[in-house]
Order: sequence, then C-alpha cells, then structure tokens
Amino acid sequence: MEKFELHILGCGSALPTTRHFPSSQVVNLRDKLFMVDCGEGAQLQLRRSRLKFSRLNRVFISHLHGDHCFGLPGLISTFGLLGRTADLHIHSPHGLEELFAPWMEFFHKTLPYKVLFHEFDTKRSEVVYEDRSLTMSTIPLKHRIPCCGFLFEEKQVANHIIREMTDFYKVPVYELNRIKNGADFVTPDGELIPNARLTRPAEPARKYAYCSDTAFHPQIAEQIKGADLLFHEATFAQDEEARARETFHSTAAQAARMAADADVKRLVIGHFSARYEDESVLLDEARAVFPQTMLAKENLCVNVGAGGNRDF
Repeated sequence: MEKFELHILGCGSALPTTRHFPSSQVVNLRDKLFMVDCGEGAQLQLRRSRLKFSRLNRVFISHLHGDHCFGLPGLISTFGLLGRTADLHIHSPHGLEELFAPWMEFFHKTLPYKVLFHEFDTKRSEVVYEDRSLTMSTIPLKHRIPCCGFLFEEKQVANHIIREMTDFYKVPVYELNRIKNGADFVTPDGELIPNARLTRPAEPARKYAYCSDTAFHPQIAEQIKGADLLFHEATFAQDEEARARETFHSTAAQAARMAADADVKRLVIGHFSARYEDESVLLDEARAVFPQTMLAKENLCVNVGAGGNRDF
C-alpha cells in the first residue's frame, strides 16, 4: 500500500502552553508533503518529525487566525536559507496575500524562489488542488471568520496484473493497460479470459478530512462521509458547551458525534484549550460516543486507512 500518513506538528489552540504547539499538520501522500495550517513552531516540528523540507510545496491555511498562520513567515525565510528554488504555493481564504505583503517586501526581497498565493471561497466546497494521485477540496466550516477544512481524496488506482496468469495466456504487452483498467482478454483462438482471472483488485482509495476550527456543523457530514480518518477540533469538554458555542468551537462529544454521523472509520481530536492539563477527559468523552477516537499529540504519525499508526 502506498504511503498516506498524517503527521501532527501542533494540536493546541490559540493560547500558548508548554504542552502543545499551535495548529499544524503535514499530510504525506507518496512522499509528497502537504502542510495544513502553519502555527508558530511548525518548521521546528518539521525537523522533529524528520520530514524533508524539500518535499513540501503546498501549504493550506484554513483561516486567518494567528495560531493557524503565524508560522508562515519563519518557514518562508528558512526555505530561502536552505536555497530552495521550487515555487511554494499557499492556499488560503481571501486576505492572506495582502496581510503578508509588507512582510514579504521587507524580509523576503531576495528569496531564490517564488511564493504564490491562491485564494479559495469559504462559502462553498471547491477543488483547490489535484494531481495524478490526489484530489483536495475545501470543506466550508462554521467559525467566527471565514474558515474551511480540507478533504484529501486518494484517486483509485487500476487493478494489479497477476503476472503468472498474463504470462500463461501469453497476453501481449500492449494489452496490459486495458486489462489493468478492467478489460477481458480474448486469445488468438477466440477464448475469452475474464479480467478477474488476470488481475486482483487494488486497495480501495483512502480519504482524510481535516475540520478545524468550527462549531458543530452537521452539514459537513455528507461531504466527509466514509472517510478513513477524520481530524476534528475538540477545544472544550461538554461542560463548557456554552463557551464552545460562544467562540464557534466544538466539544469532544460533538466531534465524536460528527464522526458517528459521517460514518468515518477513525477520529483524531485536537485543538485543545489551554485549560486542560490532562486531555484524557476529552478522550473519554469522545470515546463514549465514538470508540475509535485517539488524541492528537505532537509528532504523532497516523497511517490513513491502515488501521494503525506509528506512535500511539
């Protein structure tokens, strides 16, 4: 199975603590790295996670609160010091390029690479990136300012050829692509060889959904339905539901309810309020609703769709 990993760089909320870094993650799909949010310290956490800076070409910012984007100036500067030449693409809601313009003008005049800003509409879902193996779209969320989550959808690959069988039936090389894509094979004598005898199914395509920051928002359940892994903010425990509603955040129980409603396979909760020195109360609350829940923590690596993780 091809690599599809989630690396947690930071899972705290706005108020700094000694326990957590602000929000940042990296999705590693087949050794292409995609950063999701870039709070302070993200570049340090990249080092600690042993992720290669050179493989990171796109950053996706969910919204323009500082705990989700204050790490960008330092990251951009470090890329320059490392001699980067490849373009860096930053996707965000409207306003980030304008916000960063003075900083770019003052500190980054001599960058050896281009920083390209791309804006997306937070009121509707749209595809913001696509390549041969991945489609990445926005998930409109419900927060105090325009905000989107992100859905990473792996593209389904063709069936795998059973080499022993294609050799046995002397299948010409030029027929292999058709067979991989589901075609049967007809021998020179007119015998029909069904595709199922020549191939085995590929692993199902995997999906990862990122939903932070947001109040409980039932409308997103349909878009993320069946995801292999969901990250959903769980800023507060249920006894702080009023505070969660006031600040447009979610409780751990609400995050778990979303996971259950969307029929996802596993849930990671994060974006913890600084008031919790022990997040086990949040984990217990979420697991009471959705047992397949784990706590985010710095440098946690979760294999999307693999039913496990490397550090849990």
